[in-house]
Order: sequence, then C-alpha cells, then structure tokens
Amino acid sequence: MPGKVADFLRTMELEPAERAALDQGVTVRRGQGYTLRVSAVPAVHRQLLARCQPLDGSQGGPAAPARRKARREYENRVGTLTGDTP
Repeated sequence: MPGKVADFLRTMELEPAERAALDQGVTVRRGQGYTLRVSAVPAVHRQLLARCQPLDGSQGGPAAPARRKARREYENRVGTLTGDTP
C-alpha cells in the first residue's frame, strides 16, 4: 500500500483487524516516499480501500493529485490480489 494511503488510514478509526494489519505492515522506502507491505486477507484490503475513498475526491472535497494516484495504485493492487479488474 502506498505511504500516502497508509498515513491517511492511520488517522482513521478502524476495525481491530484493519488496525492490526496496518500495525504489522513492513515499511519499504521508495525514493521520496515509502510503501507499506501489509499481509492480510483480501477482505481486509477491500475494507481498507473502501475507507480511503475520500482520497479520491469523490466525496465533494478537494483531493491532491498525489493522493488520488496513491489510492488508484492501491485499488489496482487490491484488484490484482483479488482477481477483480478495477
């Protein structure tokens, strides 16, 4: 999961399984940012993806392009993991 998504999710109130997945993730530095490698069942990834909808700007608020891209990348990764095509 991109670091921008992980940072956003850490500020939210999450279910215990979602919080545990974030807390147990491994940080991998990537250039200026980082990626959080999260080992969780696909259902938890889908829940986390649903919670980061505001990053897309779809809820009426402005969204930074980098945050939109990070959410889109995570959506693509979850889609690949679950066999869904976004």
